[in-house]
Amino acid sequence: MRTDTAFLAADIDVAAPTGPASSGITARSAGHLIVAQLEREGVSRVYGVPGESYLDVLDGLHDSTIETVVTRHEGGAAFMALAEGRLTGRAGVAMVTRGPGAANAFIAVHTAWQDATPLVLFVGLIPVADRGREAFQEFDLTGWFGSTAKHVTTLDDPASAARVVSEAMRIASSGRPGPVVIGLPEDVIRLRAGGAQVVEPFATAAVEPAASVIAELADRLRRASRPLVVVGGERWTADAGDDLLAWAGRHGIPVAADFRAYDAVSHVGDDNPYVGSLGYGRADHVAALLDDADLVLFVGASRTDVLSDGFQLGADAETVVVLGGEPRGHSGRLDQLIVADPIGFVAALPGDLGIRFDGARLTAARDAFLRYSTPSDGITHDDGPYVDLTAVMAVLREQIDEDAVITFGAGNHAIWPARYLPHRVPASLVAPRNGAMGMGIPAAIAASLAFPGREVVSIAGDGCFLMNGQEFATAVGYGAPFVAIVVDNGVYATIREHQEHHYPGRPSGTHLTNPDFAALARAFGGYGETVERTADFGDAYRRARASRLPAVLHVRQDPSVRAPGTAA
Repeated sequence: MRTDTAFLAADIDVAAPTGPASSGITARSAGHLIVAQLEREGVSRVYGVPGESYLDVLDGLHDSTIETVVTRHEGGAAFMALAEGRLTGRAGVAMVTRGPGAANAFIAVHTAWQDATPLVLFVGLIPVADRGREAFQEFDLTGWFGSTAKHVTTLDDPASAARVVSEAMRIASSGRPGPVVIGLPEDVIRLRAGGAQVVEPFATAAVEPAASVIAELADRLRRASRPLVVVGGERWTADAGDDLLAWAGRHGIPVAADFRAYDAVSHVGDDNPYVGSLGYGRADHVAALLDDADLVLFVGASRTDVLSDGFQLGADAETVVVLGGEPRGHSGRLDQLIVADPIGFVAALPGDLGIRFDGARLTAARDAFLRYSTPSDGITHDDGPYVDLTAVMAVLREQIDEDAVITFGAGNHAIWPARYLPHRVPASLVAPRNGAMGMGIPAAIAASLAFPGREVVSIAGDGCFLMNGQEFATAVGYGAPFVAIVVDNGVYATIREHQEHHYPGRPSGTHLTNPDFAALARAFGGYGETVERTADFGDAYRRARASRLPAVLHVRQDPSVRAPGTAA
């Protein structure tokens, strides 16, 4: 991080307010130039909690075409930006203040880092002259974020504001996507940027592998007898997903998905070779396919911890990884690394390998997936005091739109939508691959704002909901409708389940005392309804959706019920 202050010459004075950030006035401040560059980059909205440390940027946003979404917590703001990045492919943008504000946003930066999601976080900082004096809310930006961000920088030269922003947007989205953090000293952003203007955004295009690289892959596939394709990551389009499925189907190759990245390809349709997702809550047949494969082709993913059941599955298989950058977290063999994004790679695939693999293997895996993902067993419609969550999933499968966006955070509740709700298009799932609680509600808000008119459903545990439930006020304030199904079982169920396995009969630190979630939603100005009988859920969901408001359905679940597998 630069600490040189030579630019603070006496002939560089503080800029007066210059009007709209994109007005072209050369005397505008660095803060206004930042906003103008964000406009040039095509940013539609920024999420943030205001702070005195970046007032000049806020002033630039006053007349900007960019919508400023004011949230109730920096963690909520950064999660919303992360969700927008995942859904749109363009880095989401969040703005927070120094010290405590930056600390609150850290959870989303870590999520973006482990999940490989493009995010740009602007952090207001203390004045340059106060550095190193333990000034109010001072902290070390690089020390905090350096180990969990792709790039950390501080704007020390006002004339460089546009360049720094454009580079941040490029770095966040290129190669292996991830978070970029930009520090904004409050005095620097008020200085005139001289004649500096916005710069052209960096051009982006699909990265296709060379023909020789694809030929090598084809040779590997022809030598294999039990290949498996595993898809994941972001940057998928419907065409790329469909083309990959068609290619795999023609050759009899099963297609699995990485943990919480299973919206990369469609799950439905005749002759679809998709066989399910790996990671927490996965079916045994998918794990067996990975462990038995003699060649695994990862596209947008790699053999990471959760996907491989703790680096256990598929360790000996010949491995080809297709990624836009370095395969961070990959473990085991790596026989060929293909630098490409999913769109470019799929476009370059050989149309016919001249071979079809064991069709019975694929048919058996597909049949096992359909059985596993169909909510037919164990559904109850009794008049008891609890709701059967499997039956809730059955209703959602029938009622939600085909392109609905599903969001959730982390917890036992997340296993149900992961298992039972099919996806048909990319950018229809936002969930934390790093297991961060509290993401589901902010993600639902971002999805609703990014895709007006598109149905958004958030499955929330009682513990997960209240980690960022205050953002329900943000949803009401900005007219972002979605339906949150809050599963109330009164416990941190994943941790309780671990206790039941490892410390039976000794629950500790996992009990929750919950509010009336439906009443809470109504207090915020949204729709709220409590569902206590399984048979009542369908009508309740229709009422919530018809309200066109941010809505909560408070669903009471038996505290003793656990999802199959272990959530995170």
